[in-house]
Amino acid sequence: MPRVLDAVTGAPVRQLGIVAPSGSLPDPALVDRTAAFFAARGWRVSCGESVFAREQRFAGPDALRAADLQTFATDPAVDVVMSARGGYGLVRLLDTLDFAAIRARKPIVVGYSDFTAFHLAYLAHGGVSFAGPSAGDFASADPDPFTVEQFFAVLSQSSHGLAFDADGPRRASAAGRLWGGNLAVLAGLVGTRWMPRVNGGILFLEDVNESAYRVERMLYQLFHAGVLQRQQMLLLGSFDPVPAMPNDAGYGLETVIAHFRARLDIPVVCGLPFGHGARKATLPIGGRAVVELRKGVARMEFSRYPTLSR
Repeated sequence: MPRVLDAVTGAPVRQLGIVAPSGSLPDPALVDRTAAFFAARGWRVSCGESVFAREQRFAGPDALRAADLQTFATDPAVDVVMSARGGYGLVRLLDTLDFAAIRARKPIVVGYSDFTAFHLAYLAHGGVSFAGPSAGDFASADPDPFTVEQFFAVLSQSSHGLAFDADGPRRASAAGRLWGGNLAVLAGLVGTRWMPRVNGGILFLEDVNESAYRVERMLYQLFHAGVLQRQQMLLLGSFDPVPAMPNDAGYGLETVIAHFRARLDIPVVCGLPFGHGARKATLPIGGRAVVELRKGVARMEFSRYPTLSR
C-alpha cells in the first residue's frame, strides 16, 4: 500500500494497528478513546478482529489472535503495532507465529505484561520490539504525560535518554543489551526455546499483584537457571501492589530485594519507571542500553532499535 501523506503538511500519515493477542477487552469503548487520541495527532487507527472478539477469557480463538498479530506485524502500511491489553494467552500463540517473516519486516511492536511472551520470543529470533504502553494507556481523559512523551520520543529518535530517581549502589554502570519485562511471564519461559540467552545484558523486571514470596520464588527460578548471574545489571520497575500474606511477619518485597543484592555480584537498581501503573517508559527490548547510576539518579541511553523514520 502506498504511504498516505497529509494534505496540508505533506508528512506521512502514521498508521497504528491495535491487536488483542491475550485477554478480551472488558470495555471495547477503550479502543474508541485510544483511536480518538491518536487521530487528534494525525494518525489513522485500525483494529484486528480480535480486539472485539471474546472466547472465554481470551480475545477470540487462538487462531484469530495469532492471525491478527502476524498480519499487522508484517503489513508495511502499519507503522506501529500495539497490544490492546495484557491478561493471559499470548504464550498459546508462540509456536504458530512466523518470527522470521516478522523480523524481515522489522516492525515497531509495543506492549507489556502478557505481551512479554512476544518480546522474548522475538528477541530469541533476533528481533527488537518495545516494552511500553498498551492501547488502554491512551484511553483515559488525561493520559500520563510522561508515558505519552516517552512513547513518541523513543519511536521518533534513533537514540533516547531517560533519567529517574533510583535506589541502588552509590555508583554503578553497565552497558549491554536491554531486555526483560513481566517477571511471571519471563520466568515461565525459562527452559523453553522462546527464552533468549542474553549474556552481559541489562535485565529489567516488573510485576503486579504478586506477593513477596512469589516474587522471590520467580527470581530464584532465574537465579538457579543462571539467568541473573549472566547479566551486568538488574533493574526493577514497579511491583505494586504486593499483597501481604498473614504469616509474612515483616517479610516483604524489600526483604526479597536485599536478599538478592547479597547473593548477586551485579548492581540491583530499583526505581525504573515501568510496570502496571499509569507512568511507564518505552523500552527497546533487544536494543543497546547504557546505564549510569550516581548518587541516587540513574541515567539511561537507548540505541539500535527501529524508529518511525526507518
